[in-house]
Amino acid sequence: MTQLPTGINRKLKGKYTFKRGIHPPHRKMSQASPVERVVIPAGHTVLIPMSQHIGAPCEPIVAAKDEVTAGQVIGQANAFVSAPVHSSINGVVKQVAPLMHPSGRKVLTVEITATEQQPEPNNWKNCPDIDLEKYEPDAICSVIRDAGLVGMGGAAFPTVVKLTQNEKKPVDTIILNGCECEPYLTSDHRLMLEAPGPIIAGLQLAMKAAGAKNGIIAIEDNKPDAINGILEAIENVPNVSLAICKTKYPQGGEKQLIKAVLKRDVPNGGLPLDVGVVVVNVGTASAIAWACIEGRPFTERIVTVTGKGITRQGNFLVPIGLRVSELLKHCGGLTDDAAKVLLGGPMMGPTTATLDVPILKGTSGITVMSESEVSKQEATACIRCSRCVDFCPMNLVPTRIAHASKARNVEMALDYDLMACMECGSCAYVCPAQIPLTQYLRSGKAQARNKK
Repeated sequence: MTQLPTGINRKLKGKYTFKRGIHPPHRKMSQASPVERVVIPAGHTVLIPMSQHIGAPCEPIVAAKDEVTAGQVIGQANAFVSAPVHSSINGVVKQVAPLMHPSGRKVLTVEITATEQQPEPNNWKNCPDIDLEKYEPDAICSVIRDAGLVGMGGAAFPTVVKLTQNEKKPVDTIILNGCECEPYLTSDHRLMLEAPGPIIAGLQLAMKAAGAKNGIIAIEDNKPDAINGILEAIENVPNVSLAICKTKYPQGGEKQLIKAVLKRDVPNGGLPLDVGVVVVNVGTASAIAWACIEGRPFTERIVTVTGKGITRQGNFLVPIGLRVSELLKHCGGLTDDAAKVLLGGPMMGPTTATLDVPILKGTSGITVMSESEVSKQEATACIRCSRCVDFCPMNLVPTRIAHASKARNVEMALDYDLMACMECGSCAYVCPAQIPLTQYLRSGKAQARNKK
């Protein structure tokens, strides 16, 4: 195992952590698998939903039988909190219709059939040195918006909204999130190992856009090889340092990461912007670099396919819109004892009812769990042990909120700070009564939104 750096280094800080949280098994089974590119064969289709981000969905600007090229805008964003969507392949529009979305509902989607002539694969590992003097903050934000960039860590919040300067809430620090605390997933880890250059360039561009003086790259200490690689990459980069964080879940949560590294508390209902911070995923930083350097839109991303229920595990650079079923087929298909397919990791990834759904901008992994990895137990009565309270990273009382949600008492659930829940799953993980607390809290949020 690669050793962590030792001795005095002005770029190195650590080890940071936050109170509470849990320590699930890492199970990073695919961390040694280099990133492999997946190409859409001619005649196959991709599904590009108009809603792949937090905020207003896009409006399709193409119709059936239209010819499109990779990188062409096919969904126009007409709201500030939104992000345009682009075709990930050269092809012909088959249909524009409501189709099944990974969320379980039907969303307006553009289906595109690939033609034989596809573009040359993009370079994603090595970017040229950048001259920051050539980039103005407004121009960087404009490029980021036009490229359709959103957070690639899972939340899919439009990146331009985070980085646009606000005179009332100035930003002094950008934290680059390379923790990847979710068990099983390794896409960020592999990106940091194989392409540190674009990550650092993207961080510098994000700092320039937001007006931040400092940049901090946060990585958990179970990734010593990534720590060494990033430390070497930032050796001559001014105002950028590396923070080694203790391995704990959910260390990658924005509020937990800010608390650990900067000792600042983001208020309930507030944003990192309220404490002068912007948190950006390492994958998003890499996409920022390529968007600004080459004008490259967000059309592909790295996805981890892992778990004992898949024949071949690995990390794959895939076009946005590739069907989950196609990627699993590329990995040799499911094993005989495959029991559950999650879009993401086991802590926060939802189960998918069908594999005929697309990979989105925020899809960081597909976890296929075998029978041996899935525990099926009946929930029993709460024993008042307070373990969910002791481990909740948001300092909530999950059982009270869950009981209120179950009783459809929205007012009581809100009184106990229901909306502050980040749905990390820590409470359900430690509950000895096997109560599905996260699901109850998620249901309570849906009730609150419907009532509002």
